[in-house]
Amino acid sequence: MLGQLLAPEIEEYLTRRDFAGLRDALSRLDTPEIADLVGELPSEQRALVFRILPRMLATETFEYLEPEPQKDLVATLAQEQVAALLNNMSPDDRTALLEELPAAVTRSLLNRLTTEERKVASWLLGYPEDSIGRLMTPDYVAVEADWTVERVLEHIRQHGQDRETLDVIYVIDPGGKLVDDLRIRELLLARPETRIGDLSDHHFVVLKATEDQEAAVDVFQEYDRVALPVTDSDGVLIGIVTVDDVLDVAEEEATEDIQKIGGSEPLADPYLETPVWSLIQKRARWLILLFLGEMLTASAISYYEVELTHAVVLALFIPLIISSGGNSGSQTATFVIRAMALGEVQLRDWRRVLWRELRSGLALGIVLGLIGMLRIAIWEQAFGAYGPHWMRIGITIGIALVGVVLCGTLSGSMLPFLMRRLGQDPAASSTPFVATLVDVTGILIYFTVASLVLSGTLL
Repeated sequence: MLGQLLAPEIEEYLTRRDFAGLRDALSRLDTPEIADLVGELPSEQRALVFRILPRMLATETFEYLEPEPQKDLVATLAQEQVAALLNNMSPDDRTALLEELPAAVTRSLLNRLTTEERKVASWLLGYPEDSIGRLMTPDYVAVEADWTVERVLEHIRQHGQDRETLDVIYVIDPGGKLVDDLRIRELLLARPETRIGDLSDHHFVVLKATEDQEAAVDVFQEYDRVALPVTDSDGVLIGIVTVDDVLDVAEEEATEDIQKIGGSEPLADPYLETPVWSLIQKRARWLILLFLGEMLTASAISYYEVELTHAVVLALFIPLIISSGGNSGSQTATFVIRAMALGEVQLRDWRRVLWRELRSGLALGIVLGLIGMLRIAIWEQAFGAYGPHWMRIGITIGIALVGVVLCGTLSGSMLPFLMRRLGQDPAASSTPFVATLVDVTGILIYFTVASLVLSGTLL
């Protein structure tokens, strides 16, 4: 809020080139607010502000920026300042930046790091993309079981300043293997002469460096931790992952799923920063596929051309029928896909989901069917819109709605399971895809019911 209030003031300082006043104004802001302001500035002004900020504040602000402003600053600032920023960044944030850049730029930036920092950066980048190893930082506090609480606290005072978090202290054996983790609260409440081994219960949660980042999201949600240790295949502690990085992963995964559910390939960059041609490519494939699917709907309608010729009134209700089925299928697909993403539903639960949606679809279909029949009755009484066979038309619409809504619900619930069973992302069974599928089946159900109910009258 304060940052928004000071935005015009910042602009005024830049216009007057009052850099002393600008530095003072920025010092009144929290680091995330400075990052928000800097992220909105034009490229030249953004670089100017960074040259004014004290080195450590500049580094902290840089870590809070979105990837695109970070890339812009890397390209704009002098090499010496870029080197200072990268060397002072936390290893996990630096890895996130480097993996976003082209390979040639990354190699160039690695060469600007100190020998020690380059070794750490190369080590983290050596882990597979989207692995937990890319998220972790080696900046943690580790102690041994035979240390006393007093020695641990002195160790923290000496070495804890540059660590990612001090909320949790990690206990290792002489070979570096993780044997326990202790919350700082336990140390502060213990007597100074107490041995760390006496506080340990050897119950801890651990992540593997080669696991997928989504696994970290699930573990953090289940155990409600601010940080978790990361070990190699031998159980040796090699880093930690903090909740702020996992929240970023969770946001990215949720965004990707939402974009897939909307019937598009996920965007690699923020919407406004994605080139128009890239947007077209991301959307075209699904739109073409859905368009071809809708051509099947047109073919299904043409198959019943004779019925439409004899009973034109049936054409009036085609949008009503297919949209009801598509809407019910889209609703169900959204529920099931999200439940899968949250781990609430597994592949083995497909029978339970089928039984639930069978009942739900039938009930919803009956409700919509009764409303459709009521609508026809009211219009007939008020306007005489449907002729002497209006009751049969109403029955056709009512039964068709029950069938189409039930079909849509079952399709929307089972397609995500099919995608998961085939090893694909359930979100790929997007709601537009479900709607298109139900359009075709809806036409078949509608005209089949019409042929049976209206036989000998309109047909």
